[in-house]
This record gives sequence, structure tokens and C-alpha cells, in this order.
Amino acid sequence: MSVPTIDREAPVAIHVQISDLFRRNILQGIWPPHYRLKSEPDLALEYGVSRGTLRRALHTLIGEGLLRQVRGRGTFVTSTVIEPAIAQKLSTLSEDFAREGVITQTEVLACELIDPPGPVAALLDVGVGGRVLRLVRMRRTEQGPVALLYNYVRGDIAPGIEQQDFSQLSLFGVLEDTYQLRIGSARRTFSAEAASGEVATGLDLAVGSPVQYLQQVTYLADDRPIEYSDVWIHSGRLQVTSLLSRR
Repeated sequence: MSVPTIDREAPVAIHVQISDLFRRNILQGIWPPHYRLKSEPDLALEYGVSRGTLRRALHTLIGEGLLRQVRGRGTFVTSTVIEPAIAQKLSTLSEDFAREGVITQTEVLACELIDPPGPVAALLDVGVGGRVLRLVRMRRTEQGPVALLYNYVRGDIAPGIEQQDFSQLSLFGVLEDTYQLRIGSARRTFSAEAASGEVATGLDLAVGSPVQYLQQVTYLADDRPIEYSDVWIHSGRLQVTSLLSRR
């Protein structure tokens, strides 16, 4: 995506022009919720302005609730819903099932390299021409299907990952053991949704039935985004529990 030119002859202040450009990116979905902006020095260099000017533009959007800053992590596009920060151990469904002794089967519905959709490319910081793994799986227990998972993984960081057998292997296990990548953190959001046709069919539910939806962006220890996922959970067969500490 080319960087729009700042009009230094215009009667509009430069920091206002920048905030207008950023606001347009957010409202048009070019920068989706949870998108992490480049660092302030990089943005200032990219737009040819001082860090003070850039910071004024960012503070305008923070004040409008469109951006939020996380100490030590950077500046992110906010979601349109309230998201309490609930700290918990970063684990996968397969790891949770194994820990509880639950026997599961995994059916791989798709495992292919694709050109990522715009929002996914933005969240994973994939440039033009970059490819991602699209992995679609259904998790089942003896009760029936419990979770439909869509995962997108950067192909440049994990080349050849589409050749892995994810009916037997976990995604995080492959990233950590096969590719020796260190997963550092993730941003996970839960919400309730009405099951669409595809989700309802996969989870053996009536269309419109309530399901639990999980969206996640995973980062490596060096802060590079590595994976994005959409997960729909059959609420009648699987409950998500968080163990929390006050301090």
C-alpha cells in the first residue's frame, strides 16, 4: 500500500492530515481491529514528519477511541466492542483437551497456501505478494463436533508448513518444534455469535443457534505476528474457563 502524500501547502495542519489519513484507514477496514501500527519512529520517517507531529495525530485518534497504546507493545486499532483484559495462559484447544484427558479427533478440511484477505494481511503484516497458510479444521469429541477452526500462518516465516499433517500435529507444536519459533504472546477476543450456514452445518447446529466465537492474533517473542485465527465453539459441548489471579 502506497503512502499518501502530505500536502505541505494546504491550510490544514500536517498532524490533522495524518490523523485524517489514519482515521480513513480504520473506518474503511484497511486497518482492522487489533491491527498494530508501525513504531512511531518508522511512521514519522514514512510520512516525512517529526515524531512530535506524528504523536499529535496519534493522540487525536486515541482521544476518539480509534487507537489504544499498550506499554511495551505499541499502538493498536481498537475494537468496536468493550474488551476487558483477561490474563490467562496462552494454550491451544488441543493442549487443553490433552491436559484434561479428553480424546479428540481432528479433521483437516483445507490446508493450502493462499493470497491472504486484506484484513488478515494487515494483521499479519504480510506485504504484497506474500502468501499465508490457510488451515481449516474440525475438532470432534465423542459427543460430536465441538470447534471449527480457521488459522492463517505467515508462509515466509514457516516455509513448507502446508506439507505438515495437521490431522495428527498441533499448529503451535509444529511452529515451535519443527520451525524452532518461540511464541511469545497473543491477543484473544471472545464474543457470542449466531451460527451462519457453514458454521451451523459443521457443528451440527440449527442456523442462528448461539455459538462462542474466538478471534486471535499470535506474536512471536520478537513481536512479529505469526498467526491469525477464527474459531467457532459449540457452547453446548465445550465451555471455556479462565483461571485468574487478582494479583
